[in-house]
Amino acid sequence: MSEATVRNRTSTDAKTSLGAIGAAGNKPTPARKIEQLGAGQATWRRLRHDKASMIALGFIVLLVLMAVFAPALAAITGHDPAQQYREIGLTATGLPTGPGKAFWFGADQLGRDELVRIAYGARVSLLVGVVASMCGSLIAVVIGVLAGYFGGWVDNVLSRITDFVMTIPFLLCALALVSVFGASIRMCLFVVIFFSWAVTGRVIRAQVQVLKKKEFVEAARSLGASDASIIVKDILPNLTETIIVYTTQGIPSCIVFEASLSFLGMGIVPPTPSWGGMLSEAAGNSIYMVAPWLVFFPGLFLLMTTLSFNILGDGLRDALDPKAGRRMLARKRKRKGAAAVAAVAPVTAQIAAADDDIAAAKSAEATSSTPASSSTSAASMTKEGD
Repeated sequence: MSEATVRNRTSTDAKTSLGAIGAAGNKPTPARKIEQLGAGQATWRRLRHDKASMIALGFIVLLVLMAVFAPALAAITGHDPAQQYREIGLTATGLPTGPGKAFWFGADQLGRDELVRIAYGARVSLLVGVVASMCGSLIAVVIGVLAGYFGGWVDNVLSRITDFVMTIPFLLCALALVSVFGASIRMCLFVVIFFSWAVTGRVIRAQVQVLKKKEFVEAARSLGASDASIIVKDILPNLTETIIVYTTQGIPSCIVFEASLSFLGMGIVPPTPSWGGMLSEAAGNSIYMVAPWLVFFPGLFLLMTTLSFNILGDGLRDALDPKAGRRMLARKRKRKGAAAVAAVAPVTAQIAAADDDIAAAKSAEATSSTPASSSTSAASMTKEGD
């Protein structure tokens, strides 16, 4: 095989392989228009690229729809959450009926529909979780901003109050309050709110102490702006991301607090359904040993709800960070670069093989020409001798 033939074949193979790579998606793309995105649009775009956060958000949306349309679900199944259906919900031996056509999630020990009660329990859990988390964040913002901005005796007093709240045993305090005022949804909300603001308040205080030393705050103060104006116009806008993230991550904690109180009989009063109360009723008489769905479905919804809110909170924290977009873009470019190198590797191997073929062809030509030159030299020497 001649050198020219090898080079032509190598060039053809390389062009074919590179053409296939270009057809696979590496063709030059036309210049795109630069879009001007607002803060909300940029946050949503970064959040949308986080698959785990989008799955968690989808579950939360479905849970909210389930809670909103709980009466419609009760109408479809024909079962009221507090009504006992002993004829069809209990077997001849008095045990609850398992999941089936009549009761999709089974019935409890009193013959009540588990699915309908879980839907109504989602209302209670979301109400307590969202309201308590928002109220706790409001208290945390007020105390954290005042303590961090003014400092001095204000900081000392508010910090000691925060430390005092963090040292109070949650269950002991809840037991004392419930024994005095009785169990109710209002008392449950009060207890959960009381214990939900301390950690967020300390985080906000630390951030305000950093923000008040920034140049834009000093500039506003030098222009004669009042403390209230600086707090509202300069400090609070820079705390928006922290407030959103900690409020979102506080919802599952409040839901778990409510479930713990209801499980111990200090939260939502029956017959109002709540996930913690349903677990308590199933565990109270050990009925879950023969009817495991009584703890499986409420526990599953409680687990998935808290997990989804935690994942969404982590995703929001990354999406609200302006540097997160650049980090995600760098990772995306790195993955594309690795894919491009892997795609070009076969072409590089073909070129290397072609170079080896060319070297072998040159060596073969040199070897074949050597005997001919030797015979020519011998013939010339013979003629000269004659």
